[in-house]
Amino acid sequence: MSAENQIRPVTKGAWFRIVFLAFALINQLLVVYDKSPLPFTEEQLEQLFSLVWTSVAALYAWWKDNDWSEKARSRTK
Repeated sequence: MSAENQIRPVTKGAWFRIVFLAFALINQLLVVYDKSPLPFTEEQLEQLFSLVWTSVAALYAWWKDNDWSEKARSRTK
């Protein structure tokens, strides 16, 4: 079998998108049938989203503002 005909493996990102889509479709189906898919109030979900968003932004800013990898440290010398 030549290198051109080999099938590449499915990436983790692709699996994540498929699973995320499946959860979204199941959630939408439950909403259509007037079921509460998540046992949380809207306020609790808003607070959770805000916490996650702030945490991700803080970690990203911390990582990008500092030279943690060896490659980044070698560029600043």
